Amino acid sequence: MGILSRIKEVIEGMAVHGQATSILRIKAQIDNLFMIITLGDMLGIPLLPPYYSLRLLPYMYPNIQTWKMYMLRERDVTDRIA
Repeated sequence: MGILSRIKEVIEGMAVHGQATSILRIKAQIDNLFMIITLGDMLGIPLLPPYYSLRLLPYMYPNIQTWKMYMLRERDVTDRIA
């Protein structure tokens, strides 16, 4: 690979970085919202009938522990800035 192609890749990476991070942030927010809707019973907010929550539980089981840790972590005012 030549130096010209490397420069092209760097410029392309700088141009797409903002879009990629915003897409990942939106995906994380949608995943959190889905977990809150389906597992709202754990928070005391029954949003779905238990039948549907139990049907979705095998697919969501691997993510439950990390989701709980994310929801219960301490947040700071500076977290919103970054």
